[in-house]
Amino acid sequence: MAQAGPRIQISHTTESLRGVSAVSRRVAWASGTHGTYLRTIDAGATWVAAQVPDASTLDFRGVAAFSEDEAFLMSSGPGELSRIYHTSNGGKHWELQFTNKNPKGFFDSIAFWDAKHGVVLGDPVPDDSGRLAFELLMTEDGQNWHAIPGSQLPPAKEGEGAFAASNSCLAILGGDDPNIWFATGGKAARVFHSPDRGKSWDAVSTPILQGPESAGIFSIAFRDPKHGAIAGGDYKHPRDDGPNLAFTQDGGKTWTLSEIHPQAYFSAVAFDRAVNGAAQRQAAAQEKSKKRVEPVDPQRWFLVGQDFVFDFRPPGNPRRIGGGKKFGLELNAASAFPEGGVLVVGPKGSIALIP
Repeated sequence: MAQAGPRIQISHTTESLRGVSAVSRRVAWASGTHGTYLRTIDAGATWVAAQVPDASTLDFRGVAAFSEDEAFLMSSGPGELSRIYHTSNGGKHWELQFTNKNPKGFFDSIAFWDAKHGVVLGDPVPDDSGRLAFELLMTEDGQNWHAIPGSQLPPAKEGEGAFAASNSCLAILGGDDPNIWFATGGKAARVFHSPDRGKSWDAVSTPILQGPESAGIFSIAFRDPKHGAIAGGDYKHPRDDGPNLAFTQDGGKTWTLSEIHPQAYFSAVAFDRAVNGAAQRQAAAQEKSKKRVEPVDPQRWFLVGQDFVFDFRPPGNPRRIGGGKKFGLELNAASAFPEGGVLVVGPKGSIALIP
């Protein structure tokens, strides 16, 4: 059976887009520079772009949507340029819920278990003793945000940070699953993990490219509590081979480099929610029965490069989508549809659907 190609959609904006949230094949939101957000409620036939009032200086690097009416926006920038907004009426009104008052703060990613319970990740900030710790905010009511004390996290290393490239350096599975993972870059490329919604944490080193401030892990995703992927590289050298991709089978305790070559800089990784749904249910059943959790098939996942997407359906070779003049889009971020496939966005208002 022939695989469908990408469907390029008209966004009616030229802003750079780094936030995307696919509620369904019919409803999706995106976000980007100059306070811009976009929404479709007709499967991408029409995207409506608008600007949050008094937010023209903000770069909305993250959006998390729950319906055609409800969505959260996260802006990234130094200090008070990092904010959280919420709408419950499709963007007719936006409530400013939180402003980062720390001048050294910088929000990187936002994720939710459901519309009431969410987490925001920010770059490391020093406490009164000078100890660096990543900034984490939580909400339990979808309105009020409180900080997780930095003392609960392993200290950040000097020159270590997170990347606000695709709103995917932070990962949760949603529902009742208590895990939180986030990935770092710069002087260290590590994965931080909490098994209990932020109460306790550990951090592990990974073999992903690290050292330059432009290199590290840009994206992390899990298909179930055990199996996940990290992707990144050096965005200043996007054609370099890596090591830019690794996998875990033990919930992030250890990471194994991918044998796929050549690689490139990858800004986002996402698992297909429909294809992997059966795999997640099987893994949960194995976990419940205390059996050793093995990789489960079928599986499908997507890897976003600068101007292409890899569509993986193991054990076959990945399908490369784009990368040529015919495709003509640059890309930043991805959000998987519940029904299967992925929505990708990027610079100059780029939006495309990969079924």
